[in-house]
Amino acid sequence: MQKIPTNSPAPAKPPFPSKPELPLDLTGAHITPGASAAHRLYQALCEMIVSGLVKPGEPLPPSRTLARQTGFRRNAVVAAYERLIADGFADATVGSGTFVATRIPARGAAEPNKPKVVVETPRQGAFALGCTHIDERAVQRFRAFVGRRMRAFGSEHLHYGDPRGSRELRVAIADHLLSARGLRCDPDQIMLTSGTLHALRIVLSAILKSNDQVWCEDPGYPAARKTVAHCGYRAVPIPVDEYGMRVAKGRIAAPSARAAYVTPSHQFPLGVQMSMPRRLELLDWARQVGAFVLEDDYDSEFRYDGAPLMSLAGIDRLQRVIYLGTFAKTLFPGLRIGYCALPERLIADVTAARAALDRFPGTLMEGAVADMLNSGAFAANLKRVRKLYREARDVLAETLEVASDGALSVPVPSQGLHLVARFDPSVDLSVAAHAKHAAGAEGWLLADTYSRGRPLPGFVLGFSGHPVPQLVASAERLARESRAALGARGRSTRRA
Repeated sequence: MQKIPTNSPAPAKPPFPSKPELPLDLTGAHITPGASAAHRLYQALCEMIVSGLVKPGEPLPPSRTLARQTGFRRNAVVAAYERLIADGFADATVGSGTFVATRIPARGAAEPNKPKVVVETPRQGAFALGCTHIDERAVQRFRAFVGRRMRAFGSEHLHYGDPRGSRELRVAIADHLLSARGLRCDPDQIMLTSGTLHALRIVLSAILKSNDQVWCEDPGYPAARKTVAHCGYRAVPIPVDEYGMRVAKGRIAAPSARAAYVTPSHQFPLGVQMSMPRRLELLDWARQVGAFVLEDDYDSEFRYDGAPLMSLAGIDRLQRVIYLGTFAKTLFPGLRIGYCALPERLIADVTAARAALDRFPGTLMEGAVADMLNSGAFAANLKRVRKLYREARDVLAETLEVASDGALSVPVPSQGLHLVARFDPSVDLSVAAHAKHAAGAEGWLLADTYSRGRPLPGFVLGFSGHPVPQLVASAERLARESRAALGARGRSTRRA
């Protein structure tokens, strides 16, 4: 097992021991039933790394050696190593091999009286929403694009730019929307923003007057509802069922509303897809009363089962629909680049509103993101992480269902980066709150996403951007505390 010498200088790190000293214990690790060989090996290696059986900075065996030791095929070992590197548990050095990361991502709560694991970054705990993963190959491409753009630093960074952002990136986004969402629009109709809520604030200021009413889904995205209220408009909660926003209820509750904010592709938080009849009903309402529909298509790129319905903006051809998108989910939140696609009649007003608010978007990252889209690196990263998220979704749903012994119902969403785990509707809301607190879980209480409707007991749990072993351990803990809270408090018709 001694590494074969090469002409390159010997690595500073010690070579892997000459005797088999990587005792993989698949029986002691959290192994997903029916998982692939690569995933089982990945989980076992994670257990060893987190438990300290192999130390930070210690070399891992070459893939051929580990395959011979364990009986796994070499391609399974390579896939497991790639996953370890992607999740921050290992590092690869060209010409030297694969090493345990010097600083390991945290996994759940630390055991009492044991030293805490050093965290590589201020990483959020399992189930936190809005976390993402970017493949190491995509990171390398992005770094290269950023470096190239910085070396070619031009005059465009030395003066105030177009309030809509760089045309180069807007052209690339228009191409992406046509291929991915069936939305045909001119680059002049696209405006870059620092995120969905930023776009929402800009657009509402251009199309509404103080105290105008806005339909908002109930349950729905609390941050959007708060943004509407903070800007001086009236958010009117409209109930959601298995077909999406109930437009007929909206006509009764606020017939004079001037806008509607919806998440039709993957309703937040329930995960339902707005049916085609409801989509057409919503568009008919907007045309009849002269209102606008703000379509937040926040995670449409992550579809796991079947083809998605065409976007509202695609059906409407950007007449009454304003399309909101973001790279926070498809790349990473720290990029702070989102965008909106506007009806032609609104371009001038929204551009003026943007200029009055914060002049124009930052220019340094726009070129690198355009390069990601135009080179195919963006699409390739999506394809790879979509597989990781699908696996994380399936593992989380199965673990919660099994470990809760029927206390939780977990519908598996066909799209998106979160799922909902629910108690029976008769269960008191305090049961979910107590279980979440006792488990130390991130994510949200489902009840917190309601405004006026009768809240349901359960959890909104993110699964993207989290290592699978962390998800499994945290899901088992949350399921255990859910059973305990349900047993202690029982069922109640009294609502908190």
